[in-house]
Amino acid sequence: MAALPKIKIDLKALPIYAKAVIAVLPGIIIAAAVFFLLVAPKQKEIKTLDARVDEQNNKIAEGQAKVAKLDVLKREFENLEKRLNELKELLPEEKEITSLLKQLSDMSISSGLDIKSWRPRAKVDHPSGIVFETPSEIVAVGTYHDLGRFLSSLTRINRIVNISSLRLGGAKKGKDPANNNLDISFSLSAFSGKSDDAAKKPAGK
Repeated sequence: MAALPKIKIDLKALPIYAKAVIAVLPGIIIAAAVFFLLVAPKQKEIKTLDARVDEQNNKIAEGQAKVAKLDVLKREFENLEKRLNELKELLPEEKEITSLLKQLSDMSISSGLDIKSWRPRAKVDHPSGIVFETPSEIVAVGTYHDLGRFLSSLTRINRIVNISSLRLGGAKKGKDPANNNLDISFSLSAFSGKSDDAAKKPAGK
C-alpha cells in the first residue's frame, strides 16, 4: 500500500483570518465540551428544580388557604357551640320540668294572683322537633297590676316560657279600674330539652 503523501502546512503563509480561526478553535471546542458536559445538564437540573419549587409553592399556598379556612370553620363551630350551650341553659332537662312549673306557680302567687286552678297537661312534641312543650291551663283572679307583675317576672327567669290565649273578664267600672279584680285565664307553656334518645322518637312513645 502506497504511503500517504505528507502535507506540510506553512502557518506563516496562512492569511491572518485563518490564523485567527486556528487560534480560537481550541477554545471554542473546549467551551462547547464544557457546555454540553457540564452546563447543559445543570440547566436541565435547574429547570427541574424550578418546577418542583413552583409545585411546592403551590402546595404551600393551598395549605395556607386550607389552614385559613380551617380557622374560620373552627371559629364558626365555637360560636355555634357557645350559642347551643346558651340555649341549653334556657331549657331545663325533662326531669326538671315539674320543679319549673312549681316555681312558676309560686311566682304567680307572689305577684298577687289568686290561682283558682292550675292544670298541667301532658307534654307534647314541639313542631321544631327539638324540644318538649308542657302546657298548663291557668285560671286566676287578680288586678291588672298583679297580672303585670307576674308577666314581668317571667322575663327575668333564665327559662323559656310562653303565655297565650290570655283572657280577661269581670272588671267593674270604678274610680280606679286598675285595682279591680279580674277573672283571668291563660295558657302557659314551659319547654324542656330532649335527650339524644328522646330526640329520635316522638313524645309519649
